[in-house]
Amino acid sequence: MSESPKPVKKVPIHLQSAQNRVYIRNGEIVNHDRSFKADVYIEDGIIKFVGPASEITIPGGVRTIDATGRLILPGGIDPHTHMQRPVGDTVAVDDFYRGTKAAVAGGTTMIIDCVLPKKHESLVEAYDKWRSWADPKVCCDYGLHVGITWWSKSVSEEVAILCKELGVNSLKMFMADKGVYMLNDSELLDVLEKIRSLNGVAMVHAENGEIIAKNTKNLLAEGIRGPEGHELSRQEEVEAEAVFRACTLAHQMKTPLYVAGVTSKSSAEILGRARRSGYCVFGETLARSIGLSMNGVRKSERIYFITSPPIRMSPETPRQLMKSLAYDDLQVTGSDNCTFNKSQKEAGSGDFTKIPNGVNGAEDRMSLMWEKGVHQGLLDPCRFVAVTSTNAAKIFNIYPQKGRIAVGSDADLVIWNPQATRTISKATHHHASDYNIFEGMTVHGVPECVLVRGRVSAENGVVRVAEGFGRFIPMAVRPPFVYDIIEGKVQSTEEPPQEEYHNGGLSKKFAELDIQIPAHEPISAMIAGNLPMPGEGSICSTPSNRGRVDGKRDLQESSFSISEELDNSGVRSSIKVKNPPGGKSSGFW
Repeated sequence: MSESPKPVKKVPIHLQSAQNRVYIRNGEIVNHDRSFKADVYIEDGIIKFVGPASEITIPGGVRTIDATGRLILPGGIDPHTHMQRPVGDTVAVDDFYRGTKAAVAGGTTMIIDCVLPKKHESLVEAYDKWRSWADPKVCCDYGLHVGITWWSKSVSEEVAILCKELGVNSLKMFMADKGVYMLNDSELLDVLEKIRSLNGVAMVHAENGEIIAKNTKNLLAEGIRGPEGHELSRQEEVEAEAVFRACTLAHQMKTPLYVAGVTSKSSAEILGRARRSGYCVFGETLARSIGLSMNGVRKSERIYFITSPPIRMSPETPRQLMKSLAYDDLQVTGSDNCTFNKSQKEAGSGDFTKIPNGVNGAEDRMSLMWEKGVHQGLLDPCRFVAVTSTNAAKIFNIYPQKGRIAVGSDADLVIWNPQATRTISKATHHHASDYNIFEGMTVHGVPECVLVRGRVSAENGVVRVAEGFGRFIPMAVRPPFVYDIIEGKVQSTEEPPQEEYHNGGLSKKFAELDIQIPAHEPISAMIAGNLPMPGEGSICSTPSNRGRVDGKRDLQESSFSISEELDNSGVRSSIKVKNPPGGKSSGFW
């Protein structure tokens, strides 16, 4: 691991001098909707000016940073982390200090972690425990989701307290982990209904827990105990079925849904189809699924890559997921950072059910997205900002405080060198883990300078963070980006950007992508894995129209109804979508 300076304690803002005032000149600002040349002036952790140098007089005692030839990006927002998460008898080695330090090193300036109460544990008490872990340690700002791991009248009452009093607007349900976190369909419906009544955002980990439990039992009985049993127990269609079911349940309860950790092409396709049919759903994929497939991992090393949903075997999956981000079937990228040392993983070498699930990603997420997205021509820089920062800020109601470079926004900024490269390695990363799943990968896109609320926290590879400098950011209910859609309000359409940063023939590359999109296929084919890249616009699309096909669908001319076929054992064998010509729907909801 890298040798970087020891953590420094929080410094009073009035003693920070030049740390308190920063002027960035000659850079190109990239927001989710446009890019443009401008200077940025920061004071007291807030952006005070964005514009040409001729329009500002800089006061004394200011640190000036020359960003010539560089991009100035909003700091990354990682909406999916698990710092110092207890898992069985062990604990993830990245605590809130090491985890947020690694995040800052990679250009991420805010994380949203997830409180996971034990069965029958008070949600509020678990929330207080997570706050006590995080507040003294975080190097950047953070928020919290809260997991609904069991359901009762008291849990329902505590959900209301979390949303109304404690700054939580997102509640996460698990369709897997039977006997630990999993809720059944009846409970899911009750939770969704409660979340909707509070104007919150429902989140879900989507895998069919019943199938996983049955497959696991059968695999162990057959003597399959190694890490290969993990993916065999939860193959791609197991995720896809749960994604489809989650969309249906949420739609029935008129609740906005955020599907966390999408790892397969089929699941992304189902989300895209649901969005084009008017469902208010959002999809997140992960750094690990964008960065690699298991196809290139030696069998002897696969135990260290175990996580859920699993990293898929197909080498085509990362590119297909990136296309789904480009076309707005998916909107967000997280890391699901939950790191363990090799010895912790090896404790499950004789039983794949005992392998602690989780890998790194918080530090490398931004560079991996640039390498696999922008550098390879599937995203432009504005869409990169959308899927690494702005969309998460909008969905979780912290925009434009976060996720945008504008006057009044927090000064969470990254000065980004789009041409520079770095090679990922456990020898230089800032995680506490003793390996890195992206070891040896060379990526374009390097954060040369990272500012957390105006404080230079990483510069030219040197990370000097202040332990406890980060703040808890309350996330209010009823995010307009989400609820304006549900309530049928007309959203203002942002004007097309006047200036665009093009990454070497980007328009031509998207034209090539357009040609690859075949006609619609039924969802039964999608779940079977025979999946086209859909190309129609979405009512839930991000304000930036980059990276998706233009076009509108008349929601009054479609329906998204379900018919099921059961096999002899009563298990759903296929799911079909009826879309009759001239069929009428009841509108968005």
